[in-house]
Amino acid sequence: MKNIKNRYFWISALLPISIMLGCSKSFLEKPPIDTIVDASFYKTDEQVLSGTGLLYSKVWFDYNDKASYNLGDFRAGTAFSAYNDRGNVLFNTTGNTPENGSSWRSFFIVVSQSNLAIVNINKYAGSGVSPQIKKMAIAEARFMRALAYRFLVMNWGPVPIIENNLELLADTSISRNTEKSVWKFITKEMREVAADLPVTAVKPGRLTRWSAEGMLARFYLTRAGVEANGSGLRNQVFLDSAKYYAESVIKNSGAALLKNYADLFLYPYDNNSESLFSLQWVYSPGAWGTQNSTPAYLAYSPDIANGDGWGGDKGATWWMMKQYEGITASVNDDTLKGRTLDQRLKATFMLPGTSYPEITQSITGGKQKLVFPFSGSDNNFLSIKKYVTGKAEDVGGLAASQYYSNDTYMMRLAEMYLVYAEASLGNSASTSDAKALEYFNKVHMRSGLPEFIVPLTADAIFKERFVEFAMEGMAWYDLVSLHYYNKAKAYSILNSQDRGLFFTAPDKFPDPTQWTFAKTKWATTDRKINANDGNFLLPIPSAEISQAPNLLKPPVDY
Repeated sequence: MKNIKNRYFWISALLPISIMLGCSKSFLEKPPIDTIVDASFYKTDEQVLSGTGLLYSKVWFDYNDKASYNLGDFRAGTAFSAYNDRGNVLFNTTGNTPENGSSWRSFFIVVSQSNLAIVNINKYAGSGVSPQIKKMAIAEARFMRALAYRFLVMNWGPVPIIENNLELLADTSISRNTEKSVWKFITKEMREVAADLPVTAVKPGRLTRWSAEGMLARFYLTRAGVEANGSGLRNQVFLDSAKYYAESVIKNSGAALLKNYADLFLYPYDNNSESLFSLQWVYSPGAWGTQNSTPAYLAYSPDIANGDGWGGDKGATWWMMKQYEGITASVNDDTLKGRTLDQRLKATFMLPGTSYPEITQSITGGKQKLVFPFSGSDNNFLSIKKYVTGKAEDVGGLAASQYYSNDTYMMRLAEMYLVYAEASLGNSASTSDAKALEYFNKVHMRSGLPEFIVPLTADAIFKERFVEFAMEGMAWYDLVSLHYYNKAKAYSILNSQDRGLFFTAPDKFPDPTQWTFAKTKWATTDRKINANDGNFLLPIPSAEISQAPNLLKPPVDY
């Protein structure tokens, strides 16, 4: 979106990187030594920064494309697809499910390219490279590698820790490492990275100390559950660490919540005051993998897109709609009714009659500003709004079919407020801690809701997170964090969700004052899932098992 970002991150996309050629390869393969840059490249600060620029985009592409919402939201139950991606919606993802393989591949591409960047910078950075930039660039690579491992361990459990792909060669003895080992490794990495990243970004969108401290807050909150050791009680030392780092970011980073929630996803929102780390996409027709392709699959119709718009069967689940205050269920839960003051609903999902003047819609004989249509008779979809930015004319010309330039949030300041609140709650049933309530309300009231004044509970915080981060690929990882120390509750949430068809009718069109939701009577199957120990974690992709059968061996400590 911002021209400076597009010019800067585009440099790295022109480099001869191995991921353009190696997407079908096993993560265990040795990456070609000369695939990113050769010894003649790392001569200046700008060259070194360009060398790590690809770590903000293309290496994450296979995850961001479709896997991010398939794993992060469809499996979590915040959204669903009625006719596509059903394995993830119905919680029976297999070793051959496309999004399983693409995300695994993407995360290990991040690992291998980060490893290679570290090797090349250490080996080839010349005297013209300042010590500060060299240190920062290596820290960027370590940050990305640690974040990739966070995704890997939370989706697949034990995974092999690889710090140097060049040393693997034809080694077939590599084993998975235990979950605790992975969490220990990435926490240590991120602590060291935080000390090496600058306080202020050297370029718009680049990592800072606050990006790393934010990740430490996230890591420690989850690791507190990993270290519960089956007791159901999270590790208090790690809870305290989560609070410490969350508050450090809140107080010292200079980041600030945007006043209006919807502005987080309105063009041009990239690298705004609330973003702590985002994937940096560019409008790059012809250079596949450097752009954001996700809006193509989320936009509900070609009418609001650019030759794509394939998300017509995607939308909020029945369960997700029940999370919004003001939407109430009947006694037997077959109807919902009401409206909400929560501005996050309109910014995340489209309900019949809602207006989006920032999006142009094609109609017979012309165009108009979008009013989400009211259609169907016994089922329709509350389509995805978040990350859907409209036609090229709505975004300064920076859009074409499957080529969008809007960035993907990986961490926002709002999360730090909620991490602090949850870490303060800790192992208690509730908390009236004044600062925890204050921070919780920073997020809660920004959405247009009244002040939350009763003692905070885990349920209130989880609900706030589900609503705040729906369709940002976050909900699944909140459930995994819960699963580490309270499996029964994680399964209870998942197995209570209704993921089936329903019909939404406005009381008037356009500009309704409330909606009525009714479950589709004939759609009685596939409404619920059965989450359990056997299907909670993803199975290692079948293609990887065939190439590296040692992945089936018991994990060992790292």
